[in-house]
This record gives sequence, structure tokens and C-alpha cells, in this order.
Amino acid sequence: MRLSVLKETDAGETRVAIVPKSISKLKGIGFDVVVESGAGNAAAFLDSDYTDAGAAIASSAKEAMDGADVVVKINPPSEQDMTNLASGQIWISQLFHRLNPEQNKALADKGVSAFSLDAMPRISRAQSMDVLSSQSNLSGYKSVICGADHLGKIFPMLMTAAGTVTPAKVLIFGVGVAGLQAIATAKRLGAVVEATDVRPECKEQTESLGAKFITVEDDGVKTEGGYAKEVTSEYLAKQKEAVNKSLAQADLVITTALVQGAKAPVLISEDQINMMKNGSVIVDMAVAKGGNTALSKADEVVQHKGVKIVGVSNFPAQIPTNASELISRNIDTFLAHLVEDNAFTWDLEDEITHGTLITHSGGVRNQALLNKN
Repeated sequence: MRLSVLKETDAGETRVAIVPKSISKLKGIGFDVVVESGAGNAAAFLDSDYTDAGAAIASSAKEAMDGADVVVKINPPSEQDMTNLASGQIWISQLFHRLNPEQNKALADKGVSAFSLDAMPRISRAQSMDVLSSQSNLSGYKSVICGADHLGKIFPMLMTAAGTVTPAKVLIFGVGVAGLQAIATAKRLGAVVEATDVRPECKEQTESLGAKFITVEDDGVKTEGGYAKEVTSEYLAKQKEAVNKSLAQADLVITTALVQGAKAPVLISEDQINMMKNGSVIVDMAVAKGGNTALSKADEVVQHKGVKIVGVSNFPAQIPTNASELISRNIDTFLAHLVEDNAFTWDLEDEITHGTLITHSGGVRNQALLNKN
């Protein structure tokens, strides 16, 4: 089988789906690997690194895709990718399929079997294939570093001959993978950390890292696959009341809240931003899905009454070497799961295949999408 690795074309994207270290594993499960020239440059992986590992180099995306059995990318196919795709090929990338019905139909109409990496089920045997978790972990770390860069004070307490510097106060909305890493990073830097989440089970995880959990008493929250599925307006009102005191005292606020397949919830209103301290900073990690604050703008720093609102849509792209290494391991492990005896198994009853295979045999087959339609 021939597997092609494409260069990412989205603005600001610096990662690559497969790194040289994964080539030997892919060859071992039956793939000849072709990499588009320059695909790994921004992540510090040169064409020569790929050839040394046993891959071939194609001069263009079209050359890489011609004759490929499998095409791998991090982000959804571009218009040019859709033109280059041929019936019978297998496409693997993040597809954000619940938000892109036209893309799903176009892939199905092309006769392409498309797997969505961001649809990986949250089960124990799929953890090593979960790109959202691996990338969110890095994002949580980087969000704190980003906040520190924008903040006009240091994180740890510092006792000097000139006086004592008090530690920074950090408030984190959302205690998923990104939130937990943000808590751990802020604590390592010496901050006083508080966190809140709609899921009560996050309290123990938060406290295990030395942070305080802001509890909201309410049983109206439903979750699915590790994400909040439904949050009532009554809950959001209670959460707002519970966090306002901490919000007013915080030096840095990091928001991470996402709802799978939907716009990110607005957790911080303009009125709440108005009550924050002059010089405080908000880092909105959900800005690519609409943002967790009323004033966030993607890849911009908004100044509002002395508060900075920093919206970063792709934190992993800021640390592309590590991000690429992790996502490559996710993908090569996923491919090893799908392939047996040098061929795809197409076990449609398997929970991992069932959850990630969006289009197949000329149609959209993901049950959630069919139910939605």
C-alpha cells in the first residue's frame, strides 16, 4: 500500500502529520511512504530526514496523491486536495465532520473513505490514537506560557531585599486535558490556581494538582464522550455567580471549554470582563470555535478597559516539533489498528472504526450525522 503525507496549507499551520520516526513503523505494517516536499520543514524535519528513514519525496501534493491508497493530513482537505482525490482512496485527517456537512457529502460523492481523527472515541484502548488529547496537552502548557508573556507580573512569590512580590492568581475554566495541563504548568511556575468545570468529577483531579476547585451545585449537566453535551441556562447563571469573586481577583484567566460538534459556550460576558483588574489577561483557547468570552477574536489581542483578551486558534502550531511527534504517533498507532496483513480490515463493528469512519462506499455513514440529517 502507498501512503502519502501532505504539506499543511492552512494559514499559520506549522505541524506535519507524520514525522520521520514513524516511517519504519508504517513500513512494518505494509506502507510505502511518500512525503510531499517541504511538508516537515516548519516542524524542523527536512526532506533528507524522511529519505534517510526510508520514505520517498514527491515534488507536489498532486504527485504525492497520484496512485496513493491512503492520504494523511492534519487538517481537512483543501479545495485543491478535493480536486486531487480519486475514488477508492482513503483520507485521514481531522474533519470536524459535525460542523462540515457539505465537506462530508463532497467526500462521499468522490467515493473517498474518510476517517476523522477528531472523532476518536474516548475509550481506554483508543487513548494512544487520540489527537485531541495529545494536542490539547501541549495547548494547555503553551496557554500558560502565552499568558505569562502578556502579563505584567511574574507567577511565583519572590522575597527580596526590596520587598515581597506576591504570587499571581490564575483562574482556569474547563478541567479537561488542556485545563489540567494548564493547572499543572501554572502551579509549577508558582501561581495560586483555581479552576471550575461543569463536570463535578473534575474536583478530585483539580485538587490532586494543588489547585482549588470552584464548585457549582447543580445536577443539570449532561456529558458525552468527555465533553459537556448540555448545560442549562440555570447552571451557567450559577457558575457565573460562583466564579465572579475569583474572576475579579485573577491576574490570568484561561478558558478551555468546548462542546463537541457545536459552538463554544460563552462563559465570560462583557460585564464580567469589566469587573476584572486593570492589567489582567484572558487567554481564550476556544476562540477557533467562537470563543469562551464575549469579546474574543481569533488570533488577535483585544484590549478592553485595561484587560487583554488573547485569542489563539492553534496553540500546537507554536510548538510544531513536539506537536508533530505526538500526532504522528497517534496516526501511526491508528493505522496499525486499521491494517492487518497489508490491507485495511474494514471492521465496521469495531468501536474505533465505527466512530471515526465518516464516509465509505459512496455515502455518509456516521450515525450521528445520519440522525442529525
